[in-house]
Amino acid sequence: MAAARGEFSSRFGFLMAASGSAVGLGNIWGFPTNAASNGGAAFLFTYLILAFALAYPALMAELIIGRHARANAITALRSIASGPRTRLLALFVGFAGIITVSLILSFYAIVSGWMIAYFLDPLARIVQMDGFASWLTQDAVARNAIFVVVFMYMTIYIIRAGVKDGIERWASRLMPSLIFILVLLIGYVFTLPGAMEGLRNYLLPDFSRVADPQLLVDAMGQAFFSLSLGVGTMLIYGSYISKEENLPTVGTLVALLDVGIAVLAGLLILPAMYVALGAGVQIFDANGGLIAGPGLIVSVLPELFNNMGTVGVFVALAFFLLMTIASLTSSISMLEVPVAYAVEHHKVERPRAALIIGAIITLISLIIVFNFDQLFDLVVTVTTEMSQPLLGLFFCIFAAWIWQRNEVLQEIKQGSANAENGLFWKIWPFYIKFICPIAILIVYFQ
Repeated sequence: MAAARGEFSSRFGFLMAASGSAVGLGNIWGFPTNAASNGGAAFLFTYLILAFALAYPALMAELIIGRHARANAITALRSIASGPRTRLLALFVGFAGIITVSLILSFYAIVSGWMIAYFLDPLARIVQMDGFASWLTQDAVARNAIFVVVFMYMTIYIIRAGVKDGIERWASRLMPSLIFILVLLIGYVFTLPGAMEGLRNYLLPDFSRVADPQLLVDAMGQAFFSLSLGVGTMLIYGSYISKEENLPTVGTLVALLDVGIAVLAGLLILPAMYVALGAGVQIFDANGGLIAGPGLIVSVLPELFNNMGTVGVFVALAFFLLMTIASLTSSISMLEVPVAYAVEHHKVERPRAALIIGAIITLISLIIVFNFDQLFDLVVTVTTEMSQPLLGLFFCIFAAWIWQRNEVLQEIKQGSANAENGLFWKIWPFYIKFICPIAILIVYFQ
C-alpha cells in the first residue's frame, strides 16, 4: 500500500518538503515584525520556548497519526476513532480541514501571484520594458487574476507528479535555494547604513515585555501557525514517511528548520526595514507600529530596492525569487491535502485529481480577486483565525484522548525501539493531552 500511494525516498526529502510546508510568506514577513513589535529578543526567546514546548508536540501528533494510517486526513482520523460518534467527528474534522486548507490556498495564491509579478518587474526593467514593469507592480484585477492562474499552474504541475517525483524532487531543489538566497541577502543588507539599528531592534531584549500577555499570545500563535498545523498538511506528509524513520527525531529536525529559517528571516527583514527608514521610506503605520504583512512586501521593500539604483534591481530579483520559492513550497503541501483524499478515497488518478481540484481552487481565487474588498479579509479571518486553531485542537484530542495510548507508543517504536524509555515519551503524552489544547484555546479566544 505504501509503495502504491507514494513515499519519501529519503529523510532529506521529507525534511525539505515538511520544512517547506512550514516556511511560507507568513514566516518571512510575520515573524520579524511580530518580534520587533513585542520587545525584540524578548519575543524571540519566548517564541523559541513555545515552539518546542507547545507547537512541536502538536506537530508530532499529526506526524504520528499520518504514518500510522498511511492515508489522507479523513481516513487517518477515522482509523483511530473509538466508536460511531468519534468516527463521525473524524469525518467532520477531516472535511473541515480539506475545506479550510483549500480556502487558505485560494487567498495564498493571490498573494503568491504578487510575488511572481514583483519578481518579473526587475527582469522587465533590465530589458527596458518599462511599460510592462509598471503594469506588473500596479494593483489591478487583470494582473492579479493572471498571476493567480500562473501560480496555481506551477503548484498543480508539481503535485500531479506525485510524492517522490513531484513534492520531494522540487522541495529538495527549492528549499536549499531558499536558504542560500536568504543568507546572501542577509550578508548584503548588513553592509548598508541603518541595518545595525534594525538588528538591535530585533536582537536586544526588552525583558519588561516578557510578562506581557499580548507577547505570550502572539508568540504562541506564531509558534503554532508557523509549523503549518491544524489542517492536515503535516499529517499527509507524515503518511509518506518510512516506518523505519525515528519520528521524534525527524519531527525535531522539522521544527528546528522552521524556527531557524524564521529567525534568519528576521535577520533580513528588520535590518532591511531600518535601511529603508534611513532612505526616507515610511516603515511605520498610522498607529506607530511597523508595517507588516503584504504591505511590507509590496510597498516598503520595493521602494527601498528602487532607491538602491542599479544594484537594487538585482537585490529585488533575489528577494522576490526567495518569496516565490517560499510561496510554492507551502502551496504544494496545501494542494496535496484534498488531492490525496480524492486519489485514495475516490480512486481518481492523481494528475486528473490535481487538475480538477487545482482548477476549483483557482476559480475560488478568481472570485476573491474580483470581489477583493468584500472577500479577502473575510476568507483570511475565517480560515486562519477561526477554523485553523480549532482544527489543531481536534487533532490533539484525537491523538491524546481518542486514540489508544498503547497504539500510539507502538507506532513510535517502529522507528525507535526504545521510545518508551526516552525523554519524548515521558513528556509528550501529557503535553498533547493537557497543555496543547489549553494553549490553542488561549490563542483562539484572544
